[in-house]
This record gives sequence, structure tokens and C-alpha cells, in this order.
Amino acid sequence: MTTTVTEPSTIQPETNPKSEVGSVFVSNYPPFGAWRAENLPAVQAALDAPPLPGATLGLYLHIPFCRKRCKFCYFRVYTDKNADDIGTYLDALAAEVELYAQRPALSGRPLDFVYFGGGTPSYIGVRQLEALVSRVQAAMPWTGAREITFECEPGTLTRSKLEAIRGIGVTRLSLGIENFDDDILRENGRAHVSTEIYRVLPWIQELAFDQLNIDLIAGMVGETWETWRETVKKTLEIEPDSVTIYQMELPYNTVYSQDLLGGTFDRPLADWPTKRAWHDYAFAELAAAGYVLSSAYTMVKPKGSSSSFVYRDAVWHGSDMLGAGVASFSHLSGVHFQNVAQWGEYLDAIAAGRLPLSRGLALTGRERLTRELILQLKLGTLSAAPFREKFGVDVRSEFAPVWRSLEEEGMLRVEGDTVELTRSGLLQVDRLLSSFYDDRYRSARYT
Repeated sequence: MTTTVTEPSTIQPETNPKSEVGSVFVSNYPPFGAWRAENLPAVQAALDAPPLPGATLGLYLHIPFCRKRCKFCYFRVYTDKNADDIGTYLDALAAEVELYAQRPALSGRPLDFVYFGGGTPSYIGVRQLEALVSRVQAAMPWTGAREITFECEPGTLTRSKLEAIRGIGVTRLSLGIENFDDDILRENGRAHVSTEIYRVLPWIQELAFDQLNIDLIAGMVGETWETWRETVKKTLEIEPDSVTIYQMELPYNTVYSQDLLGGTFDRPLADWPTKRAWHDYAFAELAAAGYVLSSAYTMVKPKGSSSSFVYRDAVWHGSDMLGAGVASFSHLSGVHFQNVAQWGEYLDAIAAGRLPLSRGLALTGRERLTRELILQLKLGTLSAAPFREKFGVDVRSEFAPVWRSLEEEGMLRVEGDTVELTRSGLLQVDRLLSSFYDDRYRSARYT
């Protein structure tokens, strides 16, 4: 295989190259810090109204359990729950879906996609998984869903568990490998090591999931060019259908972030230009092996349905998504909302027969437009025509000063109806997106 590496001069320099504490990855708009408890009446109104015409619906199920907490993790996860605790939570999760299924906005609607996320969904046992699915399916069947995604940590998998995962209809298995170097995995607090990766791969292949995705992280603590090249090489040897690469960030609530803020972090930390270069190298190697770009983070084998990612594309194009579980996020009929983020508060709400809602935000038409624009820009190419059809707005003229500024920076090209990110823009797309924010959200905390 020919090695193709983008020269450093083709990647635009960072204005702030140092990796500092704070969120970088953009998954929603307006920022979560703008969501408020006083907006919950708008959430209830959306739940009690018919869905918007033509809107598809997806379901996200949050399984917040892990063997260990990674030192870079900022999700709501638990490493101290016993079997009874897990059973109680899964019962509550199913009950929450049952409560939602009774609301007019959701009753009887088919699911387009289902996503088991975490945490580590593969942490729970086979009986627990099958019991959860039985109840959820009775309330919200997914027999016609285009995609069922299930996140896995290699060390939690057995052959029988993978059979059960395949048996509930999972089509897209996402394996959180992150790195193949055992020293790096241990340093960063990952629960698995490389032997566990290779133990499960034959089982995954034998069970013939429609799509195997592998997650990697560029910039884990301890990473070097040598170890990163080896991780990319071993990923290519596996030949997954999809490879997703994130550049490590440091939100405020991680172990590493607290060490940095407290002045006790004493290890080398990759800066943004290095992380961009590693990401770029991996994409070049994947392209040389025949993979094609799917988004700013993902390369796929170009072979039809197995290269799609329905969950991502649906959410980024404005689909309704119900997020069930502690701290989960939802989007319904142009209204954002989030569940309570504390274990006891979540369980108490469900036990009382209440939806565990904590905050929300009803989006204006302009905010819905901006949300879909910035999320779809992460695909690398954006067409103005669908925005004219859906919102009656020409985004080329509406955001003309932003396009012009980013084009002058070498981040993108505007040609006719199409906006295409350059390689530099692709590698730092999340840094660019705040350029499109309304002024009142530019200083809002993302979390």
C-alpha cells in the first residue's frame, strides 16, 4: 500500500495550537448552556401535539455503565453499580420509553433508527439486554428500522453476547478500540487491551453484522507518530466497513482536565496541529486503501448500505430523536430537551410515573436552519438547494460574510450551489462552526 501523507504546509496553522481544557466537538445547536428548566412547558406542548409532517423518528437508549472510566471521558457513566442497580436502571429505562410511547407526538410512529449508546451498552448481560429489548419493542417496535447501532467495548464481549446483540436486530456494530498500543490504552484509563480486540474480531466476522465500525482517537496521552502509524496499520489489517476518528479534546469534567487545571498533569500532550496531522495521515492511508470520505470524522468502504450511518445523517438533517436514560438529549418537533443528570433523581421520577425532564429549548426557524447547516457542514460537502426547499432561505447569501471569511482562510470553497470544505477545513471543522452562531450564543458554555 502506498503511503500518502499531506505535507504540513497544506494544513492551515492554528490560531491557538495548544490543547486546552474546554469542549471542542459540536453535536447540537443552540449550545446546551442555553437550555433552561423554564422552557419545559414547550417540551410538554411538543409531546402533546401531532408530529411535524414528514418527520422521521429515532430512539437513543443510554446504557451508562463501564468497567472503568477513561481519563478523557466526559459522559454520564457509572463504574460502581452492581447487578441489582443495573437491573433497576434498565427497568426504569424501559418504563421511560413506555411513558413516551403514550404521548401524541410519539404514539404509533415507526422508528427509523435505534442507537444503543453509553457508557458501554455491551457491559450489560444477555438476559438484561433481552429483557430490556422485549419491553422497549412492545412499546416502540423497530422491526422496520433502517439501522440499529450498538456500541461495544472489546473486553465486555463474549461469543454468546454478540449472538444476542445480533439477535435483537443490530445492523451496525461500533467497536471502541481507540488505539492498539497497550501502554497508551492503560495510561488513558481504557478497560481493554489489544488481546481482547483480537479475541472478539473472529466472532464479529462469523456473525456477519451488516457493518463494523471502529472508533479511534488521535491524540491520546502517550501517543507518538510511531504508535499512531501502527494503530492505523492494524486498523487497515482488520478491514472494517467504517473507521471513525476523533481528535482528543478535554472538556471540563474529565480526569485529565482536572489534573491540568490543578497543575498536576506532567505528561506530554499533543497540540492541535499534531492531532490534525495524525488525523490527516489516517485519512490519507484509508483513502489509499480504497476508503471514501463519509464525514469529517469517518471513512467508509464504498459498498452500498454497509457504508451508511443512518443515525448521524437523520439527526443532522433534523429528524426527531427521543433520548431515553439518565442525562440523555432529545429533539422533537423543533424542541430540544434533556433528562435529569443524577442517578437518584432519574430513578425517582420514573418511579413516580413522570418523565425525567430537566431543561429544554424551543428553537426558532432561524435556529433550526443554523443547527442543520452547521451539522451538515461536518459531512464535508453541503448543497444550498435542500435549505431553500425546507426553510425558504438561500444559505449562500444569508451567511455570505461567513462563507467569504472562511474561504479567504482556506477552509472551504463555494462553487455555485455547493460548499465544500478543504482538507484544512475538514480537519478542524468544529472550530469553524461557531462562526455561524447567533451573537447571543457565541459565549454560551457548550455543556
